[in-house]
Amino acid sequence: MEIDIDKPYVIGLDMGGTNSVFGIVDQRGNIKSQTVISTKAYPDFKDYVKAAYEALQPALDQVGGIQNIRAMGIGAPDANYYTGNIENAANLAWKGIVPCAQLFEEVFGIPVRVTNDANAAAMGEMTYGVARGMKNFIMITLGTGVGSGIVVDGRVVYGSDGFAGELGHFVIDHSDNARSCGCGRKGCLEAYTSATGVARTAREFLEHSSEASLLRDLVADEITSYDVFKAAEKGDKLALDIFNYTGRILGTACADFATFCSPEAFVFFGGLTKAGEYLMQPLRKAYEENILFLYKNEAKLLISALNGSEAAVLGASALGWE
Repeated sequence: MEIDIDKPYVIGLDMGGTNSVFGIVDQRGNIKSQTVISTKAYPDFKDYVKAAYEALQPALDQVGGIQNIRAMGIGAPDANYYTGNIENAANLAWKGIVPCAQLFEEVFGIPVRVTNDANAAAMGEMTYGVARGMKNFIMITLGTGVGSGIVVDGRVVYGSDGFAGELGHFVIDHSDNARSCGCGRKGCLEAYTSATGVARTAREFLEHSSEASLLRDLVADEITSYDVFKAAEKGDKLALDIFNYTGRILGTACADFATFCSPEAFVFFGGLTKAGEYLMQPLRKAYEENILFLYKNEAKLLISALNGSEAAVLGASALGWE
């Protein structure tokens, strides 16, 4: 389906396992209206699409109707940019292959593009954020897991099958004691530098150390990365050590990543970035110590400036301007 470039708005959809957030976005990245529906309330994907169309009607009326919408961009787990399908998503209600783009196009009557959520974040950063004007950068999302979007020569790298760029599953620990990862492998970056990885590090540090810490006042299995951050803010040495450990691992991994695409920047996004310098200082130090001399002092290490609650919708909407 062809895109009409004269139309002033696009729809961005951030499809999460629990809720789906839709935004109508103009070319300057202003979200004119937002709508939320439950993702898991619709066991049949066709019913989900119909519910989305109905829920969006008031928002569409505010911008003059669907006739003013150029296209829709969707960021979703395990979404394939090439096929328009969601493929075997572990955290969504619909199993197997879901022809997402096709079914949305049939109901909405506009062009629809899909990609995974980390690639959508990279698109949003390149269109509206700190990577605006950059043509070569790596976006790393630090949330429950670790996602990534790689941009080379101004285009997101999708690879041969649409699933390139899973840097969260780059193995950084090949030892017998490497942590297991949700992907089925061991020693993945995600197992160490995600928010859940930080909580896991906290439990390990507490178990193997007798050092005093505010974290000992908490139930070990309930400790979160936010708890570690709050303790670090109070000068807790163990909490600071946890962020140093995490930052060193992530910085060293980024030094390795630089060798395959020589990026202008690494852009970090997600809840864990709220730790700020507690994470970024050791990350920068490890990056500088491990970067190949060819790339020294070339890449910036940046935290996304996009509003967290809007970034995913903006990222998805960026697909509509392609």
